[in-house]
Amino acid sequence: MVIKSGRILTVMLFARDQTTQKNSNAQTQQTMKIKLFFINMLLLLCGIVDAQAKTQIIAHRGHWDKRSSPENSLSSLENAIKTGAYGSELDVRMSSDGVLVLNHDEKYKGVFIEKATYKEISKLRLANGEPLPTLQQCADIVKKQKKTKLIIEIKPHSSAEKDRRTAGEIVKLVNKNNIADLVDYISFSWHACKELIKLNPGHRVSYLRGDKPPKQLKAEGLWGMAYSWKELKEKHPEWLKEAKALGLVVNVWTVNDAKIMRYFIGQKVDFITTDKPLVLKELLKK
Repeated sequence: MVIKSGRILTVMLFARDQTTQKNSNAQTQQTMKIKLFFINMLLLLCGIVDAQAKTQIIAHRGHWDKRSSPENSLSSLENAIKTGAYGSELDVRMSSDGVLVLNHDEKYKGVFIEKATYKEISKLRLANGEPLPTLQQCADIVKKQKKTKLIIEIKPHSSAEKDRRTAGEIVKLVNKNNIADLVDYISFSWHACKELIKLNPGHRVSYLRGDKPPKQLKAEGLWGMAYSWKELKEKHPEWLKEAKALGLVVNVWTVNDAKIMRYFIGQKVDFITTDKPLVLKELLKK
């Protein structure tokens, strides 16, 4: 009886060991599956972060490297969208009667934009025959898609008050058209930048003039630093790392030389503003 009981006990212990081993193997496999899941998620997140960190293209005054598409024209905006650029930069001024129009300089063909009515401005023609576009016309184009943003540069006007008023009118138009997610703002006017942040701290605002360090921009609530390539390559290269450390986005303008493009791609800046978006697009493929 003792021997038989011993055999039974041995069999029972063996069976228990087998069951324990199977359970252990099952737990190990489950643990491995969980680990693999988290590893894959981590790799996916790394890929997303890497994609987000890649330098993106801003077409300076649109993609106007064509005779039929002058800078700051509706056709140059449409071309920028076709190239797949992150954004199409455009220069906005306000007429004497409050209409927001596109033009880089204070005057166009002798007409002082700020002091002219829109009726007077509407008679002017670009090289391709287009009238000077309004910001509303640009909004009508950009809201038909969801990829390319308007990079609205608010040009300095004759006074701080007019800068602030222009910023306010632009925000009204953007909100009326429900395109806030398709608009970033830039300006040489500190007054315009501050007004944009006052109206909505969530506005994506970058300062252009290059006379303020990243620490000050961050403290004042700006989203980014948009300085010239000479400022960030020759004068204050240390500002690139400082801006990144503070969480500011970095936009470098206006870069048309391939060698300088490569330099800033290597620096992992967020945006390069260029008159040559197709050249930059090819470099970013490499």
